Amino acid sequence: MGDVLAGIHSTWEFDTDSVLIRFERGIRTPKLFQTLGERRIPYEALSSVELAPGSRKGTVVLHALPRPGADPLVEAAAGQLRPAADPYRLVLPAERESLASYYAGELRAALGPEAGDEADRHLVAAPAAPLQFKAYDGKVSFDGKVVGFRWFWTGASSAKWKAGDQSFPVGELAGVEWSSPETSGGHLRLLRRGPDGEPERVDRGEVDQDPAAVVFGPGYGLVHESLPLAAAVLEAVRAGEPDDLAPVDSGAGKRRAAPGDIADRIRHLGELRDAGLVTDEEFTAKKRELLAEL
Repeated sequence: MGDVLAGIHSTWEFDTDSVLIRFERGIRTPKLFQTLGERRIPYEALSSVELAPGSRKGTVVLHALPRPGADPLVEAAAGQLRPAADPYRLVLPAERESLASYYAGELRAALGPEAGDEADRHLVAAPAAPLQFKAYDGKVSFDGKVVGFRWFWTGASSAKWKAGDQSFPVGELAGVEWSSPETSGGHLRLLRRGPDGEPERVDRGEVDQDPAAVVFGPGYGLVHESLPLAAAVLEAVRAGEPDDLAPVDSGAGKRRAAPGDIADRIRHLGELRDAGLVTDEEFTAKKRELLAEL
């Protein structure tokens, strides 16, 4: 095609085999778009194309729908994104409807022969690591190989403190569960791989007690921060080679903690012991582990 269609918050540049979506920066642009920057979408990753009136008066929307399984960001979001934050929607002034209709037809003609099928692999790249964000009960980081959880003493449950900071090599994971922070119960949970290679069964009602999960809250785990990380982890899990799926020492990737952090955590453990939530033996064992990190 080789043409450009400029809309509100984004511009679509059409090539022979893909469309490059460039997102604008500005106070009115959804923060997720600003985080993504730009994305190249191969036509083989699309399932259909729609053109419909926009929710705002005087606008039309060109909406390209991705194939299931083609985009790790959409897969991780699992239908939870608001329409205004959908990166596959191009909002245009109504006077450009004829032009939008033309490009919609061009896109439909470019759809691959498997447009109606679920993709057997990711065809769109996830945001690149390293990525990190703050949840309510801990800090989450991903360097491309290991997901790390570092608990906040002000928010983490006693169960998470007793378990200690966590690191999860991608090879030990079977998937990611992301629940939007814009809804009640928002969280990110890592689904660990069981002996059969399938995700382990988990109690969905105990996210705050699960050391493989972090809890969101007002101002924590924001969509534009947590979803890109979830997508990057999911992409890495799906792309794992067979050798990468072997059990890996979960202690790999842990970083040495600062002395001040260690002191705060030991102090908090003492408070848990004094409250009867941790035994003297557990306190002593965990204190020894923390001091070993210095």
